[in-house]
Amino acid sequence: MVHPRHRLDDAFQTPVRFSLMAALGTRDEVDFRTLRELLESDDSTLSKAISHLERAGYVKVTKGYAGTRPRTRVTATAKGSSAFRTHVRALQEIASPASPTDSQELGWRLSSHSS
Repeated sequence: MVHPRHRLDDAFQTPVRFSLMAALGTRDEVDFRTLRELLESDDSTLSKAISHLERAGYVKVTKGYAGTRPRTRVTATAKGSSAFRTHVRALQEIASPASPTDSQELGWRLSSHSS
């Protein structure tokens, strides 16, 4: 069996990008200002994180105005949500304690020690 670390997605390797996808969750969209406050990030760091995930096809960015104020809204794409779920499951598998009764799930652990 293959170690779950091979299912980790490099797009989520920074704390801000990981937190951004977690914050988006299943929400329709979240505006930039709200994300900045939720993630306790500065504009530049958050903007770079959004751009990185947008290039990967994991988020969709919509720019517009609320009155005269510019607004940037961010939405997780289906591709991004799926990739994030896979990434989180891989982290959970890596971090979960070994259970001697679940040898199929832990095949990667057992096979890595038999070499």
